[in-house]
Amino acid sequence: MRPRITSRRNPQVQEVRRLQEESRYRRRTRRFVVEGVRLAEEALRAGARPEKIFYCPASLNPRGQAVVAAYEEQGVPAWEVTPEVMAVISATETPQGLLLVLPWPQRPWPEEKDFLLLIDGLQDPGNMGTVLRTAWAAGVQGVWVLPGTVDIWSPKVVRGAMGAHFYLPCCRLDWEDLPGVLQGLRVYVTDPHEGMTYTRVPWKEPFVLVIGSEAHGVREPLRDLADLYVHIPLAPGVESLNAAVAAGILLFEARRQRQDGG
Repeated sequence: MRPRITSRRNPQVQEVRRLQEESRYRRRTRRFVVEGVRLAEEALRAGARPEKIFYCPASLNPRGQAVVAAYEEQGVPAWEVTPEVMAVISATETPQGLLLVLPWPQRPWPEEKDFLLLIDGLQDPGNMGTVLRTAWAAGVQGVWVLPGTVDIWSPKVVRGAMGAHFYLPCCRLDWEDLPGVLQGLRVYVTDPHEGMTYTRVPWKEPFVLVIGSEAHGVREPLRDLADLYVHIPLAPGVESLNAAVAAGILLFEARRQRQDGG
């Protein structure tokens, strides 16, 4: 018989709540939470191995049951929980009955880096998740995140990224790391009002694209490092684009040039 948790005060329940709610705890333990059947299936396909699984039979569909069974065959501990306990450990309004606790994926970075993304100060977790998903789809080699940016391992970011965390190398940088990691790369900084039109940018050169927050843009220390400001022309009267939309336009133009030759 599988172990069963019925109390909200169970230490396992409290630990999952901390992982859901506290970015410092996620950073300290280097773990995060994945919720829902689709993301759990993505974790399984990617070969990610959870430390533990929590599932609620009352709300889990056959696909989710198959994920639990597959991980149990690998020896991953699975805990059955009541609907009340699942509601406590879930970060969604309508839990799907499946939750995984995983270590941060350790995706290898390429030796020759030439298509990278650096995120500076983006605060909205939904936008961050979309940016990560878009970067994965565009073939970005890896993503760097600076202090003052939303935690990429937060529940809303993980849901929005739709599995990108399992395939896309991601890491947090400190400001003093920048000179070393940017060496050999052209630094393209997005700007809503000035710079080279994005279709004219030489995306085939080794580069890192810098995306800033929608409210404040890219911060001055990074603007000072820019080799080029990149601009998306907008209709008259439009102040700026959503950061995730802008990232998608720029990254897929880069992908087009790199694949098609310009």
